[in-house]
Amino acid sequence: MLHAWLDGRFVPMDEARVSAFDAGFQHGMGLFETMAGRHGRVFRGLEHMERLRRSAAELGLADTLRPEALVDACESAMRHNGLQHARVRLTLTGGDMNLLARRAEDVRHDPTVLVHVQPPTPYPPALFEQGVGVRIADGQLNVADPFAGHKTLWYWPRLAALQRAAQAGTQEALWFDVTRALACGCVSNAFVVKGGVVATPPARGEEPKGQAVRSPVLPGVTRAAVISLAEESGMKVDVRRLEVDDVLGADEVFLTNSSWHVLPVVRVEQRTVGAGAPGEATRTLRAALLERIDRETGG
Repeated sequence: MLHAWLDGRFVPMDEARVSAFDAGFQHGMGLFETMAGRHGRVFRGLEHMERLRRSAAELGLADTLRPEALVDACESAMRHNGLQHARVRLTLTGGDMNLLARRAEDVRHDPTVLVHVQPPTPYPPALFEQGVGVRIADGQLNVADPFAGHKTLWYWPRLAALQRAAQAGTQEALWFDVTRALACGCVSNAFVVKGGVVATPPARGEEPKGQAVRSPVLPGVTRAAVISLAEESGMKVDVRRLEVDDVLGADEVFLTNSSWHVLPVVRVEQRTVGAGAPGEATRTLRAALLERIDRETGG
């Protein structure tokens, strides 16, 4: 039986429970990180935990997180469960927080930290060899939402969009914001390739100078790795506003996250992307990312 790391101790997975008054359960108040564990280590674990720390501080969830200790907890969970390769998730909630407290001393709380690991999701090779289809999400992201661009527990709209995508025979849904700019997938960052140039929407913290609103795009760790690899490969990378015509007119479209890494998109709704097969840039970057993950984790 697998064990979870819960607030500093290992417990059997079916006993890994939190209080009924935990702010994550009561109000969806929390953050999470999903990471790739390889060769007993978490790929770019510090980047994941630094992102978590920044979000927790900015959103008022916690201000005492230690990224190095959280990475240690994740890798300890892999060792404890005998997993060299794993899908690693760390969830941080507000703990038993009295959100209606009127006195500052009554608001103080200890956050709940849960780490659980499981074998990596086995994706069919055809997803990467032939590519996938995506649909356009029905909703739009709000650029004025201060919680957008953070990996919060409020994933219901995205999961609902994923369900509708699956019902339509597609793998993901692309979200646009209320200004009609491309944002991301439900569980991924989005890239387009046109004329050899790799482009992706600005993430939170990458907004153009003078832009009044924050980007609703999560600054993905895998996204950052792919941008670096593209630049190292001599590809031009353009972080800029993208609209639906940029997607439909692209030579290639691909998605990134910590689970499928780089996923080629060959169809958007009923429109074929490029030649209808994974393109050269997508294949090159997927191979480079898999090699970099292996190298950085000691494989």
